[in-house]
Amino acid sequence: MFYDPIKDRLGRFFSRTPALQRLFYGLLNLIFLRAWYVKREVRRLLGGMSGPLRVLDAGTGFGQYAYFIARHFPNAHVLAVDVKEDYLANARHFLDQTPQGAQVETAVEDLTDLRAEGPFDFILSVDVMEHIEDDRAVFRHFARVLRPGGYVLINTPSDQGGSDVQEEGDTSFIEEHVRDGYSRAELEAKLAEAGLQPVRSFYTYGPYGAAAWRLLIKGPIQLLGRSWAALFVLPFYYLFALPVGLALNALDLRQTNPTGTGLVVIAQKPG
Repeated sequence: MFYDPIKDRLGRFFSRTPALQRLFYGLLNLIFLRAWYVKREVRRLLGGMSGPLRVLDAGTGFGQYAYFIARHFPNAHVLAVDVKEDYLANARHFLDQTPQGAQVETAVEDLTDLRAEGPFDFILSVDVMEHIEDDRAVFRHFARVLRPGGYVLINTPSDQGGSDVQEEGDTSFIEEHVRDGYSRAELEAKLAEAGLQPVRSFYTYGPYGAAAWRLLIKGPIQLLGRSWAALFVLPFYYLFALPVGLALNALDLRQTNPTGTGLVVIAQKPG
């Protein structure tokens, strides 16, 4: 048992009550370095926009970023879409019990055949494109629904080991990926081909972030894969591992990584 089945099982457990779901979102935002980068860039981009905002959360997953945007930007209306109906149902159930529920609409959507209509001011796609074979179709849809001058933020594994392929074979620790990842040049070129001009890109999960990933996520997931009894051990493990892992995340965030296992590309639709 690898990352995705365990992630799904944890998601189902924490969706039982709103309090558990908030705790789950807090844990995801705390230990996953990608959340640190995504939230920083979202604040920068949306913080510079005024008036009512329309946001497309393309591949919302558990819904934590849609909730984050709705909480921090009361002028934003978020359309959160995903192909996984159970994920959306859990997110919807939680949102309906929060003041932000009215700001977030959910819909089952295949991004390669996106039916949503724009214009959107901002499109967010976090760890989605590595799951989709026909990424060019997705980027064409993003260009179609984005308003002129609007931004799209893509966070994805890079081709520098972002999918954590095991050395002993072709099996990936994260099994659902259809590609190992993107290089910066490849992702920028595909966005430009769709009519979206890259304006900023950078690698994440450099040496510090990669070490934090192994310490905070991969190691514990592997323990749970062997036995769910590890749930009783992990709280004690994190007493020591969490401060070290968070310090490593902070170091990664503060430096410029010449390469890394994660990649962020921000592109704009020409006005």
